[in-house]
Amino acid sequence: MENLLFSLQIVAPIFITMALGYLIKLTGIMTENTVLQVNKMIFLVLLPLLVFMNIYNSDSFTSLRLDLVIFIVAGTVIQFFIALSITLLSEKNNAQRGAILQGMFRSNYVLFAIPIALAIFGSDTAGVASLLIGIIIPLYNVLAVIALEMFNGGQPSFFKTIFGIIKNPLIIASVIAVLLKVFNIALPVLIHDTIGDISNITTPLAFLMLGSFFNFGDIGKYVKPLLMTTFFKLIVFPAIFILAAIFIGFRGGSLVIIMTVFASPIAVSSFTMAQEMGGDGKLAGQLVVFTSLLSVFTIFFIIFLLRTFAFI
Repeated sequence: MENLLFSLQIVAPIFITMALGYLIKLTGIMTENTVLQVNKMIFLVLLPLLVFMNIYNSDSFTSLRLDLVIFIVAGTVIQFFIALSITLLSEKNNAQRGAILQGMFRSNYVLFAIPIALAIFGSDTAGVASLLIGIIIPLYNVLAVIALEMFNGGQPSFFKTIFGIIKNPLIIASVIAVLLKVFNIALPVLIHDTIGDISNITTPLAFLMLGSFFNFGDIGKYVKPLLMTTFFKLIVFPAIFILAAIFIGFRGGSLVIIMTVFASPIAVSSFTMAQEMGGDGKLAGQLVVFTSLLSVFTIFFIIFLLRTFAFI
């Protein structure tokens, strides 16, 4: 019962906040355009501030293990190629192929990793999760471009991809925080406290907007790809890579971070990229909705199992 309550305490706030966001959308208080604008502000301003503060306030440099980085990078690449094989065998429509492939490997790590790591193990683990953003986000972006261009008939632009990574606000925030830590530069208290206060609203607001993003209008059109992609994204891949991590010897905070990489739902940005690069934007949007909703239950179950068997 104790492990059940512990798991519930981790995921219940996420579920309730997303549900409230959906209810706000139903009331018409926020229009679709408003949701998109607020999401843009979260991505460009609030999430970078949150990432910055988690890195700046933690002692995570001594906790960032090379084997953890190698496992996550190698696992993500392996996941990409497995997902590519499944996509080629199961879908003939190229626009849907791009959306499915991107959906299977690209997680909403930024939004889910920090609050889950913070809730289970505290600020140092959240700091490690934040540091890894500088590795995971570029990797996701490169693979997403390849995935969408592959089925769009185009050729991935190396320089355009690199430039997109360099100007990513999350990457910029991570680099600035790391430099301040490396050179032992202290922020003035006024600036530190102001950034801290602003960053505190990021997680609840981001989950509210994720709930407001929910749209169940095109379920019937996409039943097969929705079921298949959701099954692999939330059940098959987490099982494969979490079990592999346990077998190798990862425990505690490192295992929680691995869990959030492979068990988190599909990133909202996958919807935008699919629209911009010739993929099926509607399918990508539905995949974000359903994996976000169902991940609350699958993550709850995974945390419960890991806690019960004393892996975390």
